[in-house]
Amino acid sequence: MLTTETYQKEFVEYLEKYVSFKEPQNLYEPIRYILRLGGKRLRPVLTLMTCDIFGLNYTKALDAALAIEVFHNFSLVHDDIMDDAPLRRAKETVHEKWNINTGILSGDAMLIMAYQMFENYDDTTFRKLAKLFSKTALEVCEGQQYDIDFETRTDVSIPEYLKMIEYKTAVLVAAAMQMGAIVADASLEEQNSIYEFGNLLGIAFQLQDDYLDAFGDPKTFGKQVGGDIIENKKTFLYLKALEFSEQKDKDELLQLFSTTPDDSSDKIDRVKQLFEISGAADATKREIKIYTHKAFAVLEVMPISEDKKQILQQFGASLITREV
Repeated sequence: MLTTETYQKEFVEYLEKYVSFKEPQNLYEPIRYILRLGGKRLRPVLTLMTCDIFGLNYTKALDAALAIEVFHNFSLVHDDIMDDAPLRRAKETVHEKWNINTGILSGDAMLIMAYQMFENYDDTTFRKLAKLFSKTALEVCEGQQYDIDFETRTDVSIPEYLKMIEYKTAVLVAAAMQMGAIVADASLEEQNSIYEFGNLLGIAFQLQDDYLDAFGDPKTFGKQVGGDIIENKKTFLYLKALEFSEQKDKDELLQLFSTTPDDSSDKIDRVKQLFEISGAADATKREIKIYTHKAFAVLEVMPISEDKKQILQQFGASLITREV
């Protein structure tokens, strides 16, 4: 087993070979741009790591890892258009740097390119990877639609929100891990276990992302802090604040989330105060730990060595203490 940093380094080197110059430039340059913006490379690292854990050299999973990363970035390009987001990883988003049409078309190309990566595997592995990938890609779209629908609803529940982030974020983390297991020809039981671990870890990861969106350091977070508040998104923080707040504060929060002022700085500051006063901020941090511990419980009964369990546990723990 290698360190997380080594997997990242090996993957980035492989990615660099993939994003070589192509024509037409106006289609492929935005793809090179978004793929080179960096980020945690969480999902491809998990694919490589899982392949290693189940006994096959991680290099055999590089194409599956690349498919996951290209798809993930495709979804970010389109999400940023829908959210009208100005920044991604502290840099201009694709549609801001070029234009909306370019973002749509380059994103479409990325989805096709992701599927092409599976052509490098034998027929049996190709079918398994493509089947899981198609299921996951559709769930991500469903999650995105739930997220959009929630913006205009005032009756979103905590279970609905958790389902949304499972589909929008967690299933891709889970699929990344199962793909590593598929490439390694792990048993179906092992594949299902590692998927469940990744799914629970992915929910914890998204809850942490929601928390950092409000309370993260803009110098390290890489996105516009307070973006969810500006967009009136019904995050776990918001829903818990409504649940815990006294009527006066609840009414104020509802009013704040019914407006989109030109200058949102005061709105962001006040909403964050309400998140803290109500106890929603602390409740979110507790929920992150709950889902992380659920993931570790799945890990405990998996038929892999203790040292491999520890590697996965350390990786999971690093996700809930991150600031980016």
